[in-house]
Amino acid sequence: MEIRCERRVLANGLPVLVHEDHTCPIVAVNVWYHVGSKNEHPGRTGLAHLFEHLMFEGSEHHDSGYFQPLQSAGALLNGSTNSDRTNYWEVVPTGGVELALWLESDRMGYLLPALTEAKFTNQRDVVLNERRQNYENRPYGLAGMATLAALYAPDHPYHWLTIGSADDLRATTLDEVRAFFAAHYHPGNASLAIAGAIDPERAFTLAERYFGELRPGPKVESPMPTAAALTGDRRLLLEDRVELPRIYLAWHSPAMFAPGDAELDLVADLLTSGKTSRLYRRLVYEMRLATEVAAFQQSREASSYFQIVATASPGRSLDEVERAIVEEVASFAEEGPTAAELDRVLVQAEAQFVYRLQTVGGFGGKSDQLNAYNVFLGDPSFFARDLDRYLVASPSALAQAAARYLSNARRVAVSIVPRGQAALALADSTPARVH
Repeated sequence: MEIRCERRVLANGLPVLVHEDHTCPIVAVNVWYHVGSKNEHPGRTGLAHLFEHLMFEGSEHHDSGYFQPLQSAGALLNGSTNSDRTNYWEVVPTGGVELALWLESDRMGYLLPALTEAKFTNQRDVVLNERRQNYENRPYGLAGMATLAALYAPDHPYHWLTIGSADDLRATTLDEVRAFFAAHYHPGNASLAIAGAIDPERAFTLAERYFGELRPGPKVESPMPTAAALTGDRRLLLEDRVELPRIYLAWHSPAMFAPGDAELDLVADLLTSGKTSRLYRRLVYEMRLATEVAAFQQSREASSYFQIVATASPGRSLDEVERAIVEEVASFAEEGPTAAELDRVLVQAEAQFVYRLQTVGGFGGKSDQLNAYNVFLGDPSFFARDLDRYLVASPSALAQAAARYLSNARRVAVSIVPRGQAALALADSTPARVH
């Protein structure tokens, strides 16, 4: 399996990736910027996510919202930001491809002339409200802040959430926002993918027409993360408006695409994916210790983390839940998966790769994948080799990954308990500070 594409680079440094697929009369336009919250600095966080909002508010030659003209042309569109990148995409009928390219090029090259104080303050308020809804006022919503703050030092670019600190956002000025855009949102720090029912030569011609005149922008120096390591077991406590205690266990793990990254992805599935998985079977089905349990390899460009989350059943303690998790992970690290377990997760992994081939656009579609591989690896044709990282995994490799990275001596354990019931947290937990 592969995603065939042609790659050319415009004179201003913008890589253009074209994938031809005439299955449906649609075209996906997908733009990635190699900027995320890791490009921010302590005291000025949340800027990358703020621009996810501001980029839809108009540019010099279309000083109005971006949704109306595109949706009137039959398009779907959206964008997102994480620690490592920002992406924007449109999926349009074939007749709408030039509209999508023009709008994307205008906000890449000409956003700042239309960026006013009113737009800035309005969207900052929108982001602050989003932060309140999704984190501050949501049950268990502060767990991510506490976990990252404990895993990474304050000067590490993964110390904060992508949405940023509320105090930082309120203190940011329009001039600082404009400077952040000028430094990161330009052809030299972007990647354009065009996929769908379009002739490749026409796609390249249109890319040159709409993006070729844009200035390349300054060279972006990727931040070099400070060392990310834990010297001991950190136990933290948060009291929240929740009914059941929940535990979050997190460990440092290999960076995205590094050796061990795919193995831990499979370990997470073996532990909690499906009712026959090890932790679900033991904690939820057999012992009734937890109402739910999940595990993830949170892959990031510079430094990842592995996480296990479990909610205690009524009448059961987090100490009981944690003890069962530790025992099951230790057993897996010693014995590895059975042949049947490994077959199951490898089939699941391959199926997920196949499902990603179903659409040319949107989050995770073929255009999005081409940009991901191009931005992070410089190779948009990495799809088949990415899949191979999973298919070659052996039982011993998975056991070794668990043994090496999921140590009880080097982890963060966050207990979230009902307010006024701090005694329900793991023993020896100290209050977490979140902001």
